[in-house]
Amino acid sequence: MLQGKSKKIVSLLAAAVFCFGIAFSSQAASIEDAKKKAEELEGQKDAAESQKASLTEQLNAVLGEMEETQEKLAAKEEEIEQKEEELAQAKVDENDQYESMKKRIKYMYENGNAEFIEILCESKDISEFLNNAEYITTISEYDREQLVKFQEIVKLVQEQEEALQEEYTELTVLQTELEDKHSEVEQLLAETNMKLEDLEEQIGENAATLDKLIKEAEAAAERKRQAEEAAKAAAAGSGSSYSTPGPAVVTGNGQFSHPCPSGYITSYFGEYRSPSDPAHKGMDFGTNRVPAPTYAAAAGTVTTAGWSNSAGNWVVINHGNGLVTKYMHHSSLCVRAGQRVEKGQQIGMSGTTGQSSGIHLHFQVELNGRAVDPRNYL
Repeated sequence: MLQGKSKKIVSLLAAAVFCFGIAFSSQAASIEDAKKKAEELEGQKDAAESQKASLTEQLNAVLGEMEETQEKLAAKEEEIEQKEEELAQAKVDENDQYESMKKRIKYMYENGNAEFIEILCESKDISEFLNNAEYITTISEYDREQLVKFQEIVKLVQEQEEALQEEYTELTVLQTELEDKHSEVEQLLAETNMKLEDLEEQIGENAATLDKLIKEAEAAAERKRQAEEAAKAAAAGSGSSYSTPGPAVVTGNGQFSHPCPSGYITSYFGEYRSPSDPAHKGMDFGTNRVPAPTYAAAAGTVTTAGWSNSAGNWVVINHGNGLVTKYMHHSSLCVRAGQRVEKGQQIGMSGTTGQSSGIHLHFQVELNGRAVDPRNYL
């Protein structure tokens, strides 16, 4: 009886050992599988980190190029704006010389050559006679030389502005190519499925930077589109959008008539606007988000009527005696360059073309080439 019981116990113990052996083998296999899985995950991690480093380097390079190009675009816009100002002033100088020359020609025509003969005959001696004759000839030659000089300056500045516009277009194309390159790199980053948290954080930071650069590039592309449309219109002979003028409107008691009677002041002369525009050069008149007629503040000659990257559709009027007015951001114009306008004559419709954040008229007064407060004349 005791012997049979002992065999049973041995059998039970053997079965238990076998079971423990199986369990141990199974546990060892699970640990080995876990180690292999850990190695696989580590390998995937190393591969992801390597891919992250490579893509991050590419992204940083693209970002650096985009930032550098954006800085060049901003600098080129400033150069273009400066050339536009120089061209406007050169046209004013040319117009002044032309008007002065017309007055002297008119005087000589109305008084006839008899007055010059009288001046010569009244000479006290031959020396004075020769000096007077030379003086009359010099006046005529001087007028012609000055007019030719100013015309050459206008041509030179126009050529410089055109060259800058070409460079600006090339930079815009380069910025578009960089955007395409950025899209390709971003696609590669998406294919990693954001396996690493550190990679996700860095992509988030880069995405914010890229979003800002894309918006700036989109804004530059929109300005380019507007400039191209204006250039096409200029090639067709219209320059900028043209609208039929309404009746003249003269308002106010000052030297100048109000340039936008239906508008209200949104910004004064001399106000701080931004680091690049610390002192506002004119006055802004808002028009409740609706285009409103704009009028010539005084009689004069339109020396500029067309497109500007910064001022949009703008008009420059020379009133003589160093006094010039400028009207910017129109949606359409009613005048042409070279046209004579009267006080209160409609010159356009307010808008938000060029570098503008809302429908308004920027009105600027300059005396001898320097911006002055328009309130002194209104």
